[in-house]
Amino acid sequence: MNDDQLLRYSRHILLREIDVPGQQRILDARVLVIGAGGLGSPVLLYLAASGVGHITVCDDDHVDISNLQRQIVHHADAIGCNKAESAAATMRAINPGITVQVLAQRLSGSVLANQVAAASVVIDASDNFATRHAVNRACMAYRKPLVSGAAIGFDGQVTVFDLRSPDSPCYHCLYPDTGSSEEMRCAENGVFSPLVGMIGTVQAAEALKLICGVGESLNGRLLLLDALNMQWRSVRLQKDAACVVCGRQG
Repeated sequence: MNDDQLLRYSRHILLREIDVPGQQRILDARVLVIGAGGLGSPVLLYLAASGVGHITVCDDDHVDISNLQRQIVHHADAIGCNKAESAAATMRAINPGITVQVLAQRLSGSVLANQVAAASVVIDASDNFATRHAVNRACMAYRKPLVSGAAIGFDGQVTVFDLRSPDSPCYHCLYPDTGSSEEMRCAENGVFSPLVGMIGTVQAAEALKLICGVGESLNGRLLLLDALNMQWRSVRLQKDAACVVCGRQG
């Protein structure tokens, strides 16, 4: 770390759980963030500000005026631009010392596999079940920790699937892929704007903890938020022995 980095990240370094070695792990980390919308916005902002050395941001959508109510990584002059490109511009302005890779596409197949394989941590901030299940399968294949979040209306949830551990459940254990799940989209159902910030910042915090190897992660726990009544609830998750994705692993 150079003098500028020691100063920039001094408030992390002052935390004995992080200190210089932990901040160096953050600087050396590669994080794959899938989705640059409501959840992805706070995730990307905090990862960039915290100094994650290499962040890959993926999104094939474009910024719409209706996104600006909650997708705080985008500005009004980015309307019509690809979300990954818009987010990257904001992240680079916040922290020019990091590398931001843009993938203006929906990840699948070998591209998804290669990106997951290269990542230290994967963060799912997408808004559709097909992507979530594909990401989960790739993370299982390469034994990568997956930080998953969702938010709709006033309700949010966040968890970690630390697939480096043979005892960890996976996304398929929680939501089996039946091919018939109805999508809950913000466009049709609405979303309370601070909700995505609350869930997204938890996702960022869990990713940084995983990178630094500090504290207790949400692996094996599903954190549920009722923002209308401002109540958090924690539910234990268990590995499904019959899960077709992870049940036979380990």
